[in-house]
Amino acid sequence: MPLTRERKEELIEAYTDLVSRSQGLVFASYRGMTNKQMNQVRNAVREANGVFVVTKLSLLQIALERAGYSMPESLDGFPLAVGFALNEVPSVAKALVDTAKDIEALELHGALLDGRLVSPAEVEAIAKLPPLDTLRAQLIGLLDAPASQLVGVLQAGVAQVINVINAYAEQGESAAA
Repeated sequence: MPLTRERKEELIEAYTDLVSRSQGLVFASYRGMTNKQMNQVRNAVREANGVFVVTKLSLLQIALERAGYSMPESLDGFPLAVGFALNEVPSVAKALVDTAKDIEALELHGALLDGRLVSPAEVEAIAKLPPLDTLRAQLIGLLDAPASQLVGVLQAGVAQVINVINAYAEQGESAAA
């Protein structure tokens, strides 16, 4: 049964909203997946703070254009589903990459990040990135290490001066005795 004009407009609006709220989009084909497998993928992406939607290609193209992006030409010719990363792209990419290892019918076809299409291999590399909070902690650790070393050197210098003064004081006490 074909979609009505109203339903198409609703879908375009929903896709446009998801695209505008997303940090990135991960494209996948789902041909041959069972309903149970599709729910497994949706749940994995939802846990990663994303949304996994089976899309109609022409409607997604209109939504991308409304959001200021162009539809990658390499995505024609197969049923398309999109993982919308509402928070962090690496977590959604990891959910899809891990699920694709378990479900052979799920095949990644790249991602759209900042208006640039990235390859499936780059999606796998993005999936290996640690969460943003971990990256921030690592950066703070890198910035903190030199400061901690400087404090240690300064403390050692002050301690040496105090030890020398203490040694003179003890020497003076033993001479007076």
